[in-house]
Amino acid sequence: MRAVCLQHVAFEGPGVFARFLEQRDYRLERYLVPESGLPDDAGDFLLVMGGPMSVNDPDAWIRAELAFIKKAVESGIPYVGICLGSQLLAKALGGKVRPGPKLELGITPVVPTVEGRQDQVFKTVPEPWAVFEWHGEVFDLPPGAVPLAANDVCIQAFRYGPKAYGLLFHPEMEQAGIEVLCRECPGDVARAKTNEAALIAQALPHLPRLHLLTEHLINSLAS
Repeated sequence: MRAVCLQHVAFEGPGVFARFLEQRDYRLERYLVPESGLPDDAGDFLLVMGGPMSVNDPDAWIRAELAFIKKAVESGIPYVGICLGSQLLAKALGGKVRPGPKLELGITPVVPTVEGRQDQVFKTVPEPWAVFEWHGEVFDLPPGAVPLAANDVCIQAFRYGPKAYGLLFHPEMEQAGIEVLCRECPGDVARAKTNEAALIAQALPHLPRLHLLTEHLINSLAS
């Protein structure tokens, strides 16, 4: 089986998703879309990662990727979108993406919704739940989507149909990924009035539970 991973910058890869997909016998294919374009098809599992750009930017590759995602999801292929990947999913299905009220960066508490408590994946998470975030834009739910988690800033996760999940936060994140984000996006770190050491110290205790959600998500969609 093939798992297609769409990246938008080289430094935001699949993280622990790679390990859990390979454990389920998926062959992971990575595509850096702005440089190499889209694959011929979405394979058997579509994973769409983050990036510093906006889904509302006028780039031709964004329009092409939105159409690619819409086709894949409507055909029933399992989909997981992380950060920008969740915003792409929302916009592809008719939702709106807009600037959020503030930059969310680092460990942030979120709470499962009533619907999230009934979801096969999100029913396992604690309340409140500490997640790792790095985003400035938020989405309005597309028609027919189910909210799964939220905080006082925005909806943080949703499901469309049984097999498409959009997560505004980063359950795949590892320490090395945080280090790279701090190096590649220093302006965000400065805006958040923090630093690499503080972000890592804050995040490390929470990463194992986030990785557990990642594993549950893959196992649920792969079954």
